[in-house]
Amino acid sequence: MGHEFLIEIAGAVALLLWATRMVKTGILRAYEAKLRGWLSRSLDNRLRGFGVGLGVAVAVQSSTATAMLMASFAGRGLLTTAAGIAVLLGADLGSTLVVQLLSLDLGLVPPLLLVAGYICFSWFDRARVKQMGRVLIGLALLLLSLKLISAAGAGLASSETLAVVLDSLATDSLLAVLLGAALAWAAHSSVATVLLIASLAASGLVPPLLALALVVGANVGGALIAVGLTWRSTAASRRAPFANLLARGVIAVVCLFLLPFVLEYLPALGAGADRLVVNFHTAFNLALALLFLPLAFPLGRLVERWLPDKPAAGEAASHLDENAMERPQQALASATREVLAMADRAERLLSQVVDAFQTHDVDSITALSREDDELDRLHERIKLYIARVMRESLTEDQGQRATDILLFSTNLEHVGDIIDRNLLELAQKKLKRRLSFSEQGWSELRGFHEYLVEQFKLAIAVFVTGDRSLARQMIAAKEGFRERVHDSAEQHLDRLRSGRIESIESSALHLDLLRDFKRINSHLVSVAYPILEAEGELRESRLKHPDEPRRAELGAQG
Repeated sequence: MGHEFLIEIAGAVALLLWATRMVKTGILRAYEAKLRGWLSRSLDNRLRGFGVGLGVAVAVQSSTATAMLMASFAGRGLLTTAAGIAVLLGADLGSTLVVQLLSLDLGLVPPLLLVAGYICFSWFDRARVKQMGRVLIGLALLLLSLKLISAAGAGLASSETLAVVLDSLATDSLLAVLLGAALAWAAHSSVATVLLIASLAASGLVPPLLALALVVGANVGGALIAVGLTWRSTAASRRAPFANLLARGVIAVVCLFLLPFVLEYLPALGAGADRLVVNFHTAFNLALALLFLPLAFPLGRLVERWLPDKPAAGEAASHLDENAMERPQQALASATREVLAMADRAERLLSQVVDAFQTHDVDSITALSREDDELDRLHERIKLYIARVMRESLTEDQGQRATDILLFSTNLEHVGDIIDRNLLELAQKKLKRRLSFSEQGWSELRGFHEYLVEQFKLAIAVFVTGDRSLARQMIAAKEGFRERVHDSAEQHLDRLRSGRIESIESSALHLDLLRDFKRINSHLVSVAYPILEAEGELRESRLKHPDEPRRAELGAQG
């Protein structure tokens, strides 16, 4: 009969993990923006960060999910390492409160939650209400899974073979800690793992000391999850999770030495075996917070030395000078260099995108798509840097230059997005469906692409020099480009009417490419408008004729 009980426990554990995921997913889909808002208010303040981390972890019932939200802020330079550590210490304690609540005997609550969840999910159209229905159903399934685990575990408690295995684990605390860490890593949830251990302890299947050792391991494994998920992120994103793992590791080592001596103090942690496990889990994380929250700054400096900032593979080194904030002119010069580095990458991406429509290799298209990720990182870096520069006292010219840098980097990021989300998707569609352009159609598209590459070079020159004649040239050429695109579309429709097979098959691709080329050209030309507007050379809807007097001169005469 032992194998039947094992199958029952395996099914109950699977239900527990699935229910935990349902709750976390529902909360994040419904309230992720608000949770991010809470986290953004914890910047550079340990106590506030601790409280926000605790609240977010209770809301999403996952310290790991909180860690990932925190890492996204840290990676963008919005959160110091010390504040990130405080957020995770709060999240660690917050997840124990979730365990405390879910471990209670709630009687008829599970069926009531199921009914309420079904009504919310099935009867209402609002997305947020539906997600809350998902959360309620997940909570109900979670509580039911704990009952299933306890029932199945009670049947296994009489197994002599299992008793021998558990006795060997009970005498080897280190092995038990490693097993607990492995369970938490495999489940990707310390909350679910601790609830599982509490249920097994309540059924009499796991003796008290072994249960405590497994809880210690589950806490270490829970910290390992966030470290693993941020492993390929920037150093700033990885520091707080790594510091949290170090802190939990220190408390775990202390517990390993103390576990053999705590037998006489076990009753103080709770009368029942499940309460013993849950309360010990809370005590572990409370001790963690009390010890390391005051040490957040020195611990942060330590991990900053161990994990210094450096470009990731394929990531450009930064030209932004963090020491120039009090010298705005120098700071703007370094920001200009960074924007030019971004422009170089964007120009290369635009130059190479035409090859994506001739290749027969999906990997080469994917490699081009990754370039847009770097453009996004550069834009984020420039945006945050300029925002800090603009807090200083700037002259009117410096303020305008800061705005121009920000606008140009934003337009470059938009160009990258169009290439990544539109052009490269069209290239993949062409490859997947084995489509081909007509010879005349492809020649026209290549001509537009070559024009855009030249416009890109001109846009960079206009941004660097601020030359008025080059700016006029760009804007004047925009109208001609629009007419060329219109003529190309008409010619394509003529080919369709003539019944050319290639044109019929690739019609949507051709027209979509023309649309996206127009959008890219508009973003490039945007660099010219502020220059001519400052000189009064723009009407509301079109260029002035070169012979027309400037508005400023007319105003002066009036």
